[in-house]
Amino acid sequence: MNQAILHHEVQDFILKNQKENLAKLILKGSPFSEVTIQEIATQISALNKAEKKLPTWFSNKDIIYPEALNLEQTSSETTAKYKASIIFGDNLIDLTGGFGIDDFYFAQSFKNITHCELNIELSELVSHNFNVLGLINIKTVKGDSIEYLQATDEHFSWIYLDPARRDDYGGKVFHLNQCTPNVTEHLSLLFDKTDNILIKTSPLLDLKAGIIELKFVKEIHIVSVHNEVKELLWILKKGYQKETQIKTINFLKDKSQKFEGCFNEDQENYKLRMPENYLYEPNPAIMKSGLFGTLSQETKTSKLHANSHLYTSAHLQDFPGRSFEILDIWAYNKKSLKKNFKSEKANITTRNFPKSVEAIRKELKIKDGGDHYLFFTTDMNDSKIIINCKKI
Repeated sequence: MNQAILHHEVQDFILKNQKENLAKLILKGSPFSEVTIQEIATQISALNKAEKKLPTWFSNKDIIYPEALNLEQTSSETTAKYKASIIFGDNLIDLTGGFGIDDFYFAQSFKNITHCELNIELSELVSHNFNVLGLINIKTVKGDSIEYLQATDEHFSWIYLDPARRDDYGGKVFHLNQCTPNVTEHLSLLFDKTDNILIKTSPLLDLKAGIIELKFVKEIHIVSVHNEVKELLWILKKGYQKETQIKTINFLKDKSQKFEGCFNEDQENYKLRMPENYLYEPNPAIMKSGLFGTLSQETKTSKLHANSHLYTSAHLQDFPGRSFEILDIWAYNKKSLKKNFKSEKANITTRNFPKSVEAIRKELKIKDGGDHYLFFTTDMNDSKIIINCKKI
């Protein structure tokens, strides 16, 4: 870690050039003898990413940022705060500390945190940042966290890990046994040191496969931010044998949508109906959860088709997703649409439909945008239909 990056003149240069073209800036070289232009470029690039993702870090000018990959893999403040809201205790060890965003918030829910990081330079950088942020209850450990765990006599309230999802060639991996550390291989060791484990995994990991591999899965939290699933969080409880609870949350600009249910509940328990007065589209966290029957029962809505995952009701319901008032329903054919739809713009969604949005736009010459919402889908009679809606 190059402390010279914190010199006032260097920081002033970084802030002055934050919005400049990095490629052109690099060609000019560094105006400082103790700091390379590559080091400056790393800080500028990270600062731009941190402005939205990590506002607390962005607002502190003494923070040093890591390489792009480390920053890319770190939690956002939104998801880190959520993790810290669902667990608490005396002591937590983070086996994959990284840039330390999660531990910053865990430190507000636990008396003591142990941050382990294999990358020595990153560990030193994080230690500096924790000091800058005034965190006195976090201990940083350089080196292999599994070796540290094997050697320590300490018993932890919680173990947290976010296994690295990159192979030896830098490519992305998704299966648990491909990640580092291999959680399934070390589960016995982990449960020797704690009764509670929190694991963050790829959003692409199959829920059923994860439950089988991890065992003792008490809860799965599916965390979505602005309608994009960002994290799967697995809470493991030593010896847990009951049903796994699925909890979803979707963070929006001015609110959050929550929904939960049991993994083993009958998700085929719903009614099918033709479109009524209102149409609903579940948020991505619920789509990932597969809680389609529970959703229908809890929201008093019916599905349009077993495979559409669009819902309808005669009366407006509180629904965790997008809600629309249905204006018209047309059979899917070019003649019908040309006759009934006069606008050149519309927001198009396809669900359980043979053509893509791009193909439909090209075929019907409809541009993106405007106030109209067209859902191209299949109804309970297997007929292809277009639902013209107004967003609520």
